[in-house]
Amino acid sequence: MRCREHVPGRPAWRCRACGIAWPCSPAKLRLLGEYREDRAGLLSHLATLQTEAARELAEVVPPGRLAERFTGWARARG
Repeated sequence: MRCREHVPGRPAWRCRACGIAWPCSPAKLRLLGEYREDRAGLLSHLATLQTEAARELAEVVPPGRLAERFTGWARARG
């Protein structure tokens, strides 16, 4: 069995490894680790991906629903 990375499959924006809406939990954990010292960089990266997803999913998902999916989970709590 070949292990695949949890990356977005476009244009559906579903995880190529597990098939759920991206970013999936493993992708979120990986991103948090990669950007551990740069939360602003993580949010900027995710906002860029959200913009791309909004264009590709415009007919299927309202843009407002993408905000929580792409950036809401990554904001600092507290």
